[in-house]
Amino acid sequence: MEESSCSTNLPPWLESLLSEKFYNACIIHHDAKKNEKNIFCLDCCEGICPHCLTPHGSHRLLQIRRYVYHDVIRVGDAEKLMDCSYVQSYTTNSAKVVFLNPRPQTRACRNINNGCISCDRALQDPYLFCSIFCKISHILRSEGMMSEYLHDCEVLTLPELGFDDGLMTPDSVLEPFISLRTSSGSSASCGAPGGGFDCRTIASTATTEIVRKKRSSKSAIRAAACLPVNSQPSELLGNRRKGVPRRSPFH
Repeated sequence: MEESSCSTNLPPWLESLLSEKFYNACIIHHDAKKNEKNIFCLDCCEGICPHCLTPHGSHRLLQIRRYVYHDVIRVGDAEKLMDCSYVQSYTTNSAKVVFLNPRPQTRACRNINNGCISCDRALQDPYLFCSIFCKISHILRSEGMMSEYLHDCEVLTLPELGFDDGLMTPDSVLEPFISLRTSSGSSASCGAPGGGFDCRTIASTATTEIVRKKRSSKSAIRAAACLPVNSQPSELLGNRRKGVPRRSPFH
C-alpha cells in the first residue's frame, strides 16, 4: 500500500492486508509446487502459502483470490471484517468479490455519470468506491477514524481443501450442482450428505451408456448397408431408377 493518510489509524492486520504482495512465491517453500502466497493470516499479519498452514491452524485465515490479474476477496468474507457498503462488487464463478486495491488506469475517464470518489474510476450506480482501499482512504480523509466501520471477527476459516484454490478468471466455470432422481421418485445429490449415489459410479455409468448407444448406432448402419436388394423395404424399391437402356441388335 502506498504511503498516504490511509496508513494511519488502521489496525495492523488491515494495513498489512492492503500492502501485502500476494501470489508471489513463498520464500520458505520456494522449491514446492503451488507455493504462491494466496492466504492472509489476520493474527500474524502476513501472507502465507498453503504449505505454511500447519502453524496457523487456529488463526483467522482469509483466502485471497485473483480476478483480472488483481487481488480480490469474497464479499461474504469482507463483510465479516468491515462495512463494505457502496464498494463495487463483481460476480465471477457464481461468487461476488471486491478488489482490495484500486486498479491502474491507462487514461482518465471522461464524461462518466458515476465514478469512484477516491480515484474517479467509472462505476455502476449506486456504488461509490472501486475497492476497499478507496473506501478506507475516503473515510480517513473525511472522518479520521475507521473503528466504526470495522467488525469484530473472532473466527475466519478457509473454504474446504480442494474446493477453491483462489484462482478465478472470467473464463473459469464452477461445476454445476448435480441432482439425480431415482426410479422410486426420491432424489439423490452428487456429493451431498446422505446421497445414495457415488459421483464416480454415476460418471462411469453415463459414459458406458453413451458408448453403448454409439456402438448400437454403428451396428445398425453397417447391417443396413449389408442387406441384399430383395430384403430392402418396398418403398425404397419403388424409387429405384431403371437400368441403362440398350438398343436391339441390327440384323
